[in-house]
Amino acid sequence: MSEAPIIAIRDLRNSFGDQVIHEGLNLDVQRGEILGVVGGSGTGKSVLMRSIIGLQTPDAGEIRVLGENMIARDEDEAKNIRRRWGVLFQNGALFSTLTVAENVEVPIREYFPFIKEPLLDEIASYKISMSGLPANAGPKFPSELSGGMRKRAGLARALALDPELLFLDEPTAGLDPIGAAAFDELIEGLKQKLDLTVFLITHDLDTLWAICDRVAVIADRKVIAVGTIEELLALDHPWIQEYFNGPRGRAAVAGLKGH
Repeated sequence: MSEAPIIAIRDLRNSFGDQVIHEGLNLDVQRGEILGVVGGSGTGKSVLMRSIIGLQTPDAGEIRVLGENMIARDEDEAKNIRRRWGVLFQNGALFSTLTVAENVEVPIREYFPFIKEPLLDEIASYKISMSGLPANAGPKFPSELSGGMRKRAGLARALALDPELLFLDEPTAGLDPIGAAAFDELIEGLKQKLDLTVFLITHDLDTLWAICDRVAVIADRKVIAVGTIEELLALDHPWIQEYFNGPRGRAAVAGLKGH
């Protein structure tokens, strides 16, 4: 018998006023995979992620994470489940008045208030190193970091509680190709080392080809297809063909073949 999905979404509906974003959306995320989520502008990729992590209340449907129903959940119970995942938002969402180390310590203080300062500092230092930042990044403020370093600082905070699940919203947006490739490599390495499951929203075709085990395509208010890129390319949906076979898609494939 196969293992239950780590995330299972059934008949999800999201709307804002008269605008329906999702209708009858279904998606399973398997434990241990990196699932890429793609779709045109306005298809609600970030809304889907926000629904899963509890920042958006759906109109209807079911969302199960780690075997637990997340909709209309008692707050204390929901908090215990949230402790098992980490989130990297597109802009890093760091607290500007806190140093990198203090940002990393925020979730630890919330869930483990009894941990004393020396151990907190040690954990923060370890997470900062794990995210590929130099040791001297800890005492710096977000404004003193480059865009790529801010993403890594956000990643360090997302890893603070040793999550089983990692949510990444456009992690390589705004990075140059070298920085984006290095970030992809970091995510792939962390997934292997920490046995993570990764839910990754991206427009970056290089990322999809390089590290995603499967890709979910959102169009027409739902997930229209999920599979490897090779499996998606076999489908005749116009958006899928245009996305993966357009000039950027061909460049991504050529770049990977050149490595």
